[in-house]
Parts: sequence; C-alpha cells; structure tokens
Amino acid sequence: MERQEALTIVKKQLTEHRYQHTIGVMETAIKLAEQYGADVKKAELAAIFHDYAKYRPKEEMKQIILEQNMPSDLLAYNAELWHAPVGAYLVKTEVGIEDEDILNAIRYHTSGRANMTLLEKIIYLADYIEPGRIFPGVEEVRDLAKHDLNRALTKAVQNTIQFLLKKDQPVYPDTIHTYNSLIMEIKGESQ
Repeated sequence: MERQEALTIVKKQLTEHRYQHTIGVMETAIKLAEQYGADVKKAELAAIFHDYAKYRPKEEMKQIILEQNMPSDLLAYNAELWHAPVGAYLVKTEVGIEDEDILNAIRYHTSGRANMTLLEKIIYLADYIEPGRIFPGVEEVRDLAKHDLNRALTKAVQNTIQFLLKKDQPVYPDTIHTYNSLIMEIKGESQ
C-alpha cells in the first residue's frame, strides 16, 4: 500500500490534531528505520496506522478484545491501552494489511512487550518522540534516540512507568516486561 492511500484511509479515523501527530510519527519512524536498519516501508505503514482505532467507542473496543480472545486483563487497565491491539485487529480486517511485523508494531506501540522487534521498538519510540510531543523528559529521549535506540526506549518506558506511579495508576504487566527486557538487552550489549 502506498503512503497517500494509507494516509487517506487513516485520516477518516482521526481528528485533525491526531492526524498531524500521525504524520509526525510517520516521519520520525522513517528516520529511525533508516538510522537503525529497519524496513522503511513497514515502519512507514505501521506509523501511519498506529492510532487507527484511537477514536473508536470504548464499548466497541471492549467487545473486540473479548470476541477476539485478546488478553482480557487489558480491560482492567486504562482504556488508553486498548486502541493498540484493537487497532492491529482492525487494520487487518478493515484495511487488509496482513503483515505480522506491521500488525505487531501497531499492537505493542502503547504497552511494549518483552523482546520487542526492531520495528516494534521504532514505532513505540517514534510515537513517543515525534516533534509534536511536548512533555518533561521527551528531549532527553530524543537525544538518546540519535545514538542508542535501546537506551532511548528504556528511558521512554521509565518515564511512562514513573508518570503512572505518580498518578497512582496501575502499570500494565507488558510495560514492566518491556523495561526488564530492555535492561537485560543493554546489559548484554555492554558485557
């Protein structure tokens, strides 16, 4: 699928603000893919569709999670997590993208997971650092991303966990697994 066709499809699903965010994620994902040797076309498509389900009604997302046997523990956590796995499902069924690399990058862009693939890391990080994002800690992660993908991702996950803890919010287990996996990967690189 070509970029313009994908953007046309996704634009119908998003607010103008979220569409601009998506463009920023796409451009950032392409740069990161080129820098770190990932498939640029897959990064482009995963970035374009990463928020495809963002504005679906919560009840619809809940039904899809239950009907498609997605991890039901998702429902016990913040609904912000739901659009990622639901988005992967809808991108496959409504848009027709069947590439599992792309679908997994969409599926795990909010929670992460242990042993993330290069493409999954790039989409997670591109979503976090795209130029429209302005919040404490984002500049440090942007700087790290210029030199070390794993350290940038680790800092992004740390920031996310700390943000949730400060708000007395539960941390989804996959996010903890992401952090632990990245720390082990970094330690393995430095030995």
